[in-house]
Amino acid sequence: MKTYYNSEDLKKFGNIGEFSKELADKFFDYYGSVFKEGALTAREKALVALGVAHAIQCPYCIDAYTKDTLEKGCTEEQLMEAVHVSGAIRGGASLVHGVQMMNHTKKIMM
Repeated sequence: MKTYYNSEDLKKFGNIGEFSKELADKFFDYYGSVFKEGALTAREKALVALGVAHAIQCPYCIDAYTKDTLEKGCTEEQLMEAVHVSGAIRGGASLVHGVQMMNHTKKIMM
Protein backbone atom coordinates (compact mmCIF):
# COMPACT_ATOMS: atom_id res chain seq x y z
CA MET A 1 0.00 0.00 0.00
CA LYS A 2 1.45 3.35 -1.01
CA THR A 3 1.34 6.32 1.32
CA TYR A 4 2.42 9.93 1.04
CA TYR A 5 5.17 9.27 3.55
CA ASN A 6 8.07 7.29 2.13
CA SER A 7 10.82 6.61 4.66
CA GLU A 8 13.35 6.48 1.81
CA ASP A 9 12.71 10.18 1.18
CA LEU A 10 14.51 11.07 4.40
CA LYS A 11 17.75 10.13 2.66
CA LYS A 12 16.97 12.79 0.05
CA PHE A 13 16.72 15.64 2.58
CA GLY A 14 20.11 16.97 1.51
CA ASN A 15 18.69 17.46 -1.97
CA ILE A 16 16.36 20.28 -0.94
CA GLY A 17 18.91 22.69 -2.38
CA GLU A 18 18.33 21.38 -5.87
CA PHE A 19 15.92 24.19 -6.69
CA SER A 20 17.31 26.81 -4.29
CA LYS A 21 20.89 26.12 -3.27
CA GLU A 22 21.49 29.46 -1.54
CA LEU A 23 18.53 29.08 0.81
CA ALA A 24 19.27 25.41 1.48
CA ASP A 25 22.87 26.26 2.35
CA LYS A 26 21.65 28.91 4.81
CA PHE A 27 19.22 26.44 6.37
CA PHE A 28 21.83 23.69 6.74
CA ASP A 29 24.36 26.14 8.22
CA TYR A 30 21.76 27.26 10.75
CA TYR A 31 20.60 23.71 11.43
CA GLY A 32 24.16 22.54 12.01
CA SER A 33 24.82 25.41 14.40
CA VAL A 34 21.66 24.73 16.38
CA PHE A 35 22.64 21.14 17.06
CA LYS A 36 26.22 21.85 18.16
CA GLU A 37 27.08 21.41 21.82
CA GLY A 38 26.17 24.52 23.78
CA ALA A 39 24.24 25.11 26.96
CA LEU A 40 22.56 21.81 26.05
CA THR A 41 24.45 18.71 25.06
CA ALA A 42 23.93 17.20 21.62
CA ARG A 43 22.16 14.32 23.39
CA GLU A 44 19.76 16.68 25.16
CA LYS A 45 19.07 18.53 21.92
CA ALA A 46 18.30 15.24 20.19
CA LEU A 47 15.73 14.40 22.89
CA VAL A 48 14.15 17.85 22.52
CA ALA A 49 14.04 17.32 18.75
CA LEU A 50 12.39 13.93 19.22
CA GLY A 51 9.69 15.47 21.41
CA VAL A 52 9.10 18.30 18.95
CA ALA A 53 8.98 15.80 16.08
CA HIS A 54 6.08 14.10 17.82
CA ALA A 55 4.33 17.37 18.60
CA ILE A 56 4.43 18.45 14.96
CA GLN A 57 3.82 14.87 13.82
CA CYS A 58 6.65 14.74 11.29
CA PRO A 59 7.33 11.09 10.46
CA TYR A 60 10.68 11.94 8.87
CA CYS A 61 11.81 13.78 12.00
CA ILE A 62 10.54 10.98 14.23
CA ASP A 63 12.60 8.48 12.26
CA ALA A 64 15.69 10.71 12.20
CA TYR A 65 15.64 11.63 15.88
CA THR A 66 14.73 8.16 17.08
CA LYS A 67 17.90 6.96 15.39
CA ASP A 68 19.90 9.99 16.56
CA THR A 69 18.88 9.67 20.22
CA LEU A 70 19.68 5.96 20.25
CA GLU A 71 23.06 6.64 18.64
CA LYS A 72 23.72 9.22 21.35
CA GLY A 73 23.13 6.61 24.06
CA CYS A 74 19.55 7.36 25.08
CA THR A 75 17.45 4.52 26.41
CA GLU A 76 14.03 3.44 25.20
CA GLU A 77 12.63 4.75 28.47
CA GLN A 78 14.15 8.19 27.82
CA LEU A 79 12.76 8.27 24.29
CA MET A 80 9.27 7.43 25.53
CA GLU A 81 9.53 9.99 28.33
CA ALA A 82 10.34 12.65 25.71
CA VAL A 83 7.26 11.56 23.75
CA HIS A 84 5.11 11.81 26.90
CA VAL A 85 6.44 15.31 27.59
CA SER A 86 5.48 16.22 24.03
CA GLY A 87 2.01 14.76 24.50
CA ALA A 88 1.49 16.61 27.78
CA ILE A 89 2.48 19.93 26.25
CA ARG A 90 0.36 19.36 23.16
CA GLY A 91 -2.63 18.28 25.26
CA GLY A 92 -2.14 21.18 27.66
CA ALA A 93 -2.06 23.62 24.77
CA SER A 94 -5.45 22.36 23.63
CA LEU A 95 -6.88 22.50 27.14
CA VAL A 96 -5.60 25.98 27.96
CA HIS A 97 -7.49 27.27 24.93
CA GLY A 98 -10.56 26.13 26.85
CA VAL A 99 -10.16 29.33 28.86
CA GLN A 100 -10.74 31.28 25.64
CA MET A 101 -13.85 29.18 25.00
CA MET A 102 -15.12 29.75 28.55
CA ASN A 103 -14.53 33.51 28.27
CA HIS A 104 -16.38 33.61 24.95
CA THR A 105 -19.23 31.47 26.31
CA LYS A 106 -19.68 33.79 29.31
CA LYS A 107 -19.71 36.80 26.99
CA ILE A 108 -22.39 35.23 24.77
CA MET A 109 -24.50 34.10 27.74
CA MET A 110 -24.60 37.58 29.33
